[in-house]
Amino acid sequence: MKRSLALAMLLALSFAPAARAASEADYKAAYAAAEAASKEAAGMRNQWTTTVATLAAAKKAGDGGDFDRAVAAAKEAEALAKASIVQATSEKDAWKAMEIR
Repeated sequence: MKRSLALAMLLALSFAPAARAASEADYKAAYAAAEAASKEAAGMRNQWTTTVATLAAAKKAGDGGDFDRAVAAAKEAEALAKASIVQATSEKDAWKAMEIR
């Protein structure tokens, strides 16, 4: 229950509307944070495919100059990556409870 609440909060924050138009610097910062979180998840061998796709969408939007969409996608990718990290850490030892004894 706690994990799903944290995931819901992360996703809700990632979709919060921006008060101003995003700049290229905003995009680069958001993309760097998302990429770092994605690499951390990949290092834990728990990178979600949706994270990779959303990160690619952010890159495509940023390359096209649509920085508002790029920042939104990068923040969503970061939230997905962080959620996969939470999943990996919370389930690291959870399998032991389900093991037949």
